Amino acid sequence: MDKLLIICGPTASGKSSLAIECAKLLNTEIVCADSMTIYKGFDIGTAKVTIEESQGVKHHMLSVANSNDNFTVCDYKNMAMPIVKEIISKGKIPIICGGTGFYINSLIYELSYGNGGPDFEIRDKYLTLAKVNGNEYVYNILKKLDPLTAEKLHFNDIKRVVRALEIYFSGTKKSDIKDEKKLLFDVYSYSYNYEREVLYERINKRVDLMIENGLLFEVKNLLNSGVLQSSQSMQAIGYKEICSYINGEITLENAIDAIKQNTRRYAKRQITFFKKLPNLTYLTPENDEITALNITKGLL
Repeated sequence: MDKLLIICGPTASGKSSLAIECAKLLNTEIVCADSMTIYKGFDIGTAKVTIEESQGVKHHMLSVANSNDNFTVCDYKNMAMPIVKEIISKGKIPIICGGTGFYINSLIYELSYGNGGPDFEIRDKYLTLAKVNGNEYVYNILKKLDPLTAEKLHFNDIKRVVRALEIYFSGTKKSDIKDEKKLLFDVYSYSYNYEREVLYERINKRVDLMIENGLLFEVKNLLNSGVLQSSQSMQAIGYKEICSYINGEITLENAIDAIKQNTRRYAKRQITFFKKLPNLTYLTPENDEITALNITKGLL
């Protein structure tokens, strides 16, 4: 079975720099697994790796989607899997680096994700119904059509509720899809393990740096270029809060505090998600070069 190296973990944990050091030692390429760095023009608020930071290591799946696109896990898998296989065909070990767990799972497991892409007509219909009548109204529709799936969801988790309806109207119930978590690769997973308070401090500092680097201007430029505030991309942490500031709903100080708080909450969810990743090894944060050397010794 072909080997796959995964560098994962919560936001601001140093994934990118560690992955780059590993890639240099393995002479390989990185496939990014982040639901926001896929968007063109979303650079500062996503901490997207720059050309200088990449140190000559080839990165895939960056800036592959237009700003107003609705990009799904299925879309990600369809674009990223051929790249993974191409890297393997060169005799190299691909490195998957990112914090979006569903993206990583789509590459390492044999999963159907509903056997198809999005149905935008259905999606728009039920999202509109949710806005007009409330999330619970749409949830109750799913409850009648696919009660087993509805049982596993909260009515405010409207994205997954609507996705379940898309699947239903494609001809099958989500609850009837029996995805087995069969590994497609020999997976080696690593994540830096920070004390919670240390991680939160790293997150706060990163947000401050994003503001210093021009996140406000990035969001304004995106909006001026035609990116809709209602788009999937603008719902991301960092962008939605700045939009609230631009709309006059909150002060800039409150927007920055909200970004930090929401990012910390997201990091907690990421930590919980990645605990289930196969063959996960937690690493004590130290020098990236030394850590990368130890990781690659175990692969070769």
